[in-house]
Amino acid sequence: MWFSLLLIGMLGLSLLLNLSFGFRGLRKAFATSHPRHLDDNLIEELVEDNDSTHKIAVIRIEGMIGSEAVEPGGLTFVEVVRDQLDRAAADTAVKAVILKVDSPGGEVLASDEIYQLLRDFQKKPGGKPVVASMGNLAASGGYYVSAPCRWIVANELTLTGSIGVIMHGLNYRSLMDKVGIRPQVFKSGRFKDMLSGMKTPEEESAEEKAMVQEMVMETYGKFRNVVEEGRGWAVSMNGSADDEKDRGRKLVRNWEDYADGRILSGKTAYEKGFVDELGNFGTAVSRAEDLAGIEDSNLIEYRLPFHFGGLLRLLGQSEARGVKVDLGFDFPRLTAGRLYFLAPSFFN
Repeated sequence: MWFSLLLIGMLGLSLLLNLSFGFRGLRKAFATSHPRHLDDNLIEELVEDNDSTHKIAVIRIEGMIGSEAVEPGGLTFVEVVRDQLDRAAADTAVKAVILKVDSPGGEVLASDEIYQLLRDFQKKPGGKPVVASMGNLAASGGYYVSAPCRWIVANELTLTGSIGVIMHGLNYRSLMDKVGIRPQVFKSGRFKDMLSGMKTPEEESAEEKAMVQEMVMETYGKFRNVVEEGRGWAVSMNGSADDEKDRGRKLVRNWEDYADGRILSGKTAYEKGFVDELGNFGTAVSRAEDLAGIEDSNLIEYRLPFHFGGLLRLLGQSEARGVKVDLGFDFPRLTAGRLYFLAPSFFN
């Protein structure tokens, strides 16, 4: 009984909160050609009050960067970041943004879309600077989204780098043969079942592998361009500073030798020009204030409102849509056939 009363009370609270935030969002949705926006519903939360008239917005990039919905309204990781940047751009009191990164990377497309959002945000007329603050891990896609930032701060012990692309798959044909399962495939062309985990090694042609490798290397070339252009733009923006330490770091001449997928410590990344400054989150705040030309600021974050539907999903039970075989260990949860910017530590 008490549990039922608690659920009813939470439902009532959720309805009140969502009525106050939801009607504005609905009006905006009907008035715009792109209804998938949440920025009117985002709740501004004061994280650190320094009694200032200026604000710095903190946007978190945490965990896997992907295309799945991350909030009850169905918005994706990319769309939530977009709406936070839109909110920061519209608020004249917000003078800079700190991108707080703690991520092993993720999907290629999602990472690239966030990269473009950050690049365009800073290049708008009167664009506000974005400072990347790297936490424990900012590797592969985590570095990809940091590359367009005006300034990058990392701890000496941050794991970063891992500049590269991976496509992951599993061949389970031998397992199928052991349990007596044989696939039946009808296809319109000889490459229609590329990357299928049901094929025998003899059925995987060298031509097929070469095509996949070419696609991986093409995407890797885009990653290298993003690093080179992002770091070059940052140097051009900071290069006029009087103090040498305020000009940021240039990529070393042989930087591509370190863009082979290897993990770098924050210290090595700084020495090779992938990072501008060594320090912590406080260092990033001070740098953001310097770049914005302000002496102090309040730190804010944009939070998603509570939705009762999210609680129901936690209490509910999902329906299994496939056959599961317990082999005694876990495989990395990657979607076969997709390209990823991921650190190798993700696979351990």
